[in-house]
Amino acid sequence: MNAEAGKPAVQPLFLRIAHWINALAVILMILSGWRIYNAAPLFGFEFPAGFTLGGWLAGALAWHFAAMWLLGINFLAYLLYGFLTGHFRRRMLPLWPGLVWRDLRLAVSGRAAHAPGRYNAAQRAAYLFALLAIALAILSGVAIWKPVQMQEITALMGGFEAARRVHFFAMTALVVFIVAHVAMALSAREALEAMVTGGREKA
Repeated sequence: MNAEAGKPAVQPLFLRIAHWINALAVILMILSGWRIYNAAPLFGFEFPAGFTLGGWLAGALAWHFAAMWLLGINFLAYLLYGFLTGHFRRRMLPLWPGLVWRDLRLAVSGRAAHAPGRYNAAQRAAYLFALLAIALAILSGVAIWKPVQMQEITALMGGFEAARRVHFFAMTALVVFIVAHVAMALSAREALEAMVTGGREKA
């Protein structure tokens, strides 16, 4: 009999499902968002058409809104799970600046620890950064989508055009996180496998 079989999964099933749904929704929103951006660029550049989704503005908007609902519902479910089960308390705390700086330096030098289900301070800070970026992307997106109906949120963002910039930079923050997250995951095979299979806690 496998001694690991009776041990709890490192990554519970709900977390794994929420993680991959979130990854899909964010990628769909980024790629369709780039096509929407190209229709009315904020800055002096456009994204290559081959890296966008939707084919044209209306198609991109359809993808973007579909992914928005998927992301919003999944994100809310994840937040509820995190608070109600104590997941955030167990895995995201403590988060002291000194510990984050120490583990960030270790990560840059390739010496950071990557135990499945046990996040170092740099990872905890990165995940919190991603959660805040998603929340900001959702709020600014709502302000852009419904600037009159959601005028309080739009005003909080500084107006419609300011909300567009907030949305753009929230997206940029998520792209930076995804690149770093994928690079870390590829260098920590055990942690990546746990997010697919669940893994088992070791004695």
